[in-house]
Amino acid sequence: MSRTRAVRPPRALLAAAVVACALAAIPLVYLLVRVGTAGLEDVVAVFERPRVPVLIGNTVLLAASVTLTTVAIGVPSAFLLARARLRGRAVWTVLAALPLAVPSYLAAYGWLAALPWMQGFWAAWFVLSLVAVPYVTLPVAAALRAGTTGLDDVARTLGRGPLAAFRLGTWPQIRPAVLAGALLVCLYTLSDFGGVALFRYQVLTTAIQQAYGASFNRDYAAILASLLVLLAVAVVIAEQFARGRAARQFGAVTGPARQRRVRLGRWSAPAVALLAVPPGLAVVVPVMVLMVRLFEAQTLREFDPAELAAAAGNTVLLSAGGAVVAVALALPIGILAARYRGRIIRAIETTGYLALGLPGIVVGLSLVFFSLAAVPALYQTAFVLAFAYGVLFMPKAIGGIRSATAQVPTSLEDVSRTLGNGRLRTWWLVTARLARPGIAAAALLVAVTAMKELPATLLLRPTGTDTLATELWSRTDVSAYGAAAPYAVTLLLVAAVPAFLLSRARAGAGELDEAVA
Repeated sequence: MSRTRAVRPPRALLAAAVVACALAAIPLVYLLVRVGTAGLEDVVAVFERPRVPVLIGNTVLLAASVTLTTVAIGVPSAFLLARARLRGRAVWTVLAALPLAVPSYLAAYGWLAALPWMQGFWAAWFVLSLVAVPYVTLPVAAALRAGTTGLDDVARTLGRGPLAAFRLGTWPQIRPAVLAGALLVCLYTLSDFGGVALFRYQVLTTAIQQAYGASFNRDYAAILASLLVLLAVAVVIAEQFARGRAARQFGAVTGPARQRRVRLGRWSAPAVALLAVPPGLAVVVPVMVLMVRLFEAQTLREFDPAELAAAAGNTVLLSAGGAVVAVALALPIGILAARYRGRIIRAIETTGYLALGLPGIVVGLSLVFFSLAAVPALYQTAFVLAFAYGVLFMPKAIGGIRSATAQVPTSLEDVSRTLGNGRLRTWWLVTARLARPGIAAAALLVAVTAMKELPATLLLRPTGTDTLATELWSRTDVSAYGAAAPYAVTLLLVAAVPAFLLSRARAGAGELDEAVA
């Protein structure tokens, strides 16, 4: 098992991480400029508005409840996928990843079409929990495959029951993965706009969108966005604190690698139900509604295959570009977080995570401002949009790269160094090769998320370039649900491909982890 180091990190790696943070901080700089120009009186006036505490309370309540729900569903689901004797394990693993392919606004649209009375907190909590469960299930399942059941067996021989043995033996091993998944879910919920907007639940993101849409009071929107960033900072710091305690606890109980499958017996039916509920409610219900809309006569008359194919092609190319940018920015930060510790490392990692707490519209507007001021030739180009995807979803890549690098034993790197290889060659020959499945999984996670991104895409897409998400939103925005159906179905199919590959990559990462443990 790897360990973090108290020694000073290489200067080149530290410099690369600082540059990545500087690029990712462009939206934050934009926010500071806007808030600075607003003046102290306007900032105080915003906090005195009675609506602001309500928005903050709604945002915190939704983020906390969705996070707790996804952990409550995701951890036992991951245990079933990794440790139970389960028929059709590969199929269930793919199904567990499928909700990643469903944007929150698409799932909300499907449920609203089926049950038009759904609105408010409970509707938003229900749908966001369903689509966010894989953020917990997949990393925890990978950690379980990489862990050992030997300590559970020791606890059972000492007279402990199954749950007590799990708490003492397995929980310390998977706690970092649970925290990483919970962090992603919490930041995802804080920054979500489409799902909460359709259910008319007022949170900070909907208020920011309304303020920017009104255009006459963008300072008010910037101040609200700054509040959202502060919430994201608090969440990231809390996760880092909890992860540090978990790492120390894990180091004390780790043991030899050993895997034992659990017989489900009379629990087979409830276990299958638990695995079936999230993909069934997050994917099947919206798909059924969409299929009904798809085969309506008016939908078939308005269908344009060439337009649909162009939108699908743009979606794939732009999301792939965003994944490349995100991995390039996240790589030095993830390696630093996995291999070194200290205040500077924590500050760099925290800065890298902040973008996930930013609404897409804030990132989009900040890059409009930056590209026009610094590099006007790049304004409204595919490069700027791919860069926006990279900045927005870099935190997802950091978590995957950090976990994959941390699971590569540092002893192998030490052996390579004693054979005369330098740092860079050792990283390429040893660390990168063993961490490759995790890095690939991080890229796929970014790609599948970028395919669904909406607000930044609407602002930054090149003129005449549409994606499946923008075409879908433009039609649902004018209540043309039938015309939106082909784009919604295609978006599900396209996003399901990286979601499927992601589930396979997670499984591969687990097998690799077992091999090197």
